[in-house]
Amino acid sequence: MKPSSAPKRISRAKARNAALLNQLATPGLGSIIAGRWIAGTGQLLLSLGGFVLIMGWFFKEMSQLYGQISGQVAVQPIGWILEAGAILFALAWGWSLVTSFSLFREATKISLESLECFAAGLVKLDEAGIVLALAALPQWKREGEIISRTFAFKDFPAAMGFVNAVADLAEQAQHHPDIDVRWNRVALALTTHDAGGLTEKDFALARQCDAVALR
Repeated sequence: MKPSSAPKRISRAKARNAALLNQLATPGLGSIIAGRWIAGTGQLLLSLGGFVLIMGWFFKEMSQLYGQISGQVAVQPIGWILEAGAILFALAWGWSLVTSFSLFREATKISLESLECFAAGLVKLDEAGIVLALAALPQWKREGEIISRTFAFKDFPAAMGFVNAVADLAEQAQHHPDIDVRWNRVALALTTHDAGGLTEKDFALARQCDAVALR
């Protein structure tokens, strides 16, 4: 078994931090940190290109200024370099702003979905629903308002790897099983205390734990 955590989804805090980096620090940096690699790389390249042009204009301007003082350099029109740099930087900033709004929408959608799932998980299943859900989990046993299963692994590190993977799943679902570890054996027990019995959240987490144990 090789337990691994589920892919991390963006939170509102992460979306906010990405937006702050995009708009107040370096356009594209926040996008990359938030996992938007293609958009972030494009934004970062545009902003770096704009920065290089602006710095190039600055050094040329200073060079011409000192040349004028010494009377050795003729003035050349270089304002276009500054304008080009400003345009590139503005494009990077605008693009990163669009990505920031997209990240906020995604985080808000995930928050709403999590809230809906949490509300659904507080609905206690009736007897027929429990029997039907338990039929798809033949290795789980029901004891009153609790379902449980004991998993066996080759050694203690493998058992703890499974426990860590289950902990990640439980945190994402905001639903935490009772866990008992005995060397290479891990016993899980699930119930939804707030609902006073078994809910879909218990069976959903049980299915995820079974899937992790097979890896």
